[in-house]
Amino acid sequence: MPDRELRTLRGREIAMIFQDPMTSLTPVYTVGWHIAEQIRAHEQVSRQAARARAVELLTEVGIPDPARRVDAYPHEFSGGMRQRAVIAMALACDPALLIADEPTTALDVTTQAQILDLMLRLRETHGSSIVMITHDMGVVSEIADRVLVMYGGRAVEAGTRQKVFHTPRHPYTRGLLNSVPRTGGERLHRLPTIPGAPIASSERPTGCAFAPRCAERHDACTAQPPLTGDGHLSACWLTATEVPA
Repeated sequence: MPDRELRTLRGREIAMIFQDPMTSLTPVYTVGWHIAEQIRAHEQVSRQAARARAVELLTEVGIPDPARRVDAYPHEFSGGMRQRAVIAMALACDPALLIADEPTTALDVTTQAQILDLMLRLRETHGSSIVMITHDMGVVSEIADRVLVMYGGRAVEAGTRQKVFHTPRHPYTRGLLNSVPRTGGERLHRLPTIPGAPIASSERPTGCAFAPRCAERHDACTAQPPLTGDGHLSACWLTATEVPA
């Protein structure tokens, strides 16, 4: 699409929360300017109206004393407060889709939980759908309705959270879940890991991309398995109905 058409979608229909709140805001502009600029780019409103809306959004995401904080600069906010400001900016035009790229990675555990609770609450009030991109399986179990597992740029498993977490079908998904530290049961001397290293896009094999690291690989894995299944999809010859000769 031409840039002019893309601009009508970015921010208004699709918005994004980036991974690192420390670098997501321009340091020479106030937090309120960031939010108001987003609003004025898509709506015909005055500076005063955009600023008032920015104060409302900061209130909604839980920033204390928003009427004063709207004129603060990013370095005057903590990491958690910056991420709340980024969320306010993303929600400024009530987008239909919110893409969150590792939005809690740079935050401590307590702040992480607060941000996830905030996103779930705002999803209900704004009616936005959320696509969460993350390596943290704990975050996935907390927030996701449906899960898509990817490896080497390809989808390897897809299904509801319950099916993917309780009955994982792809070896990579099982490896991810087994690598999560357990809080109960027998204490392990060593945390299970997936052997080998992730592949670069230039090194992607012709068959299953996970085959070089998979303990269950066999001859059929030299061909690319399709993503198939009834509601719970998997790209693995071990779960396929037809295996190449």
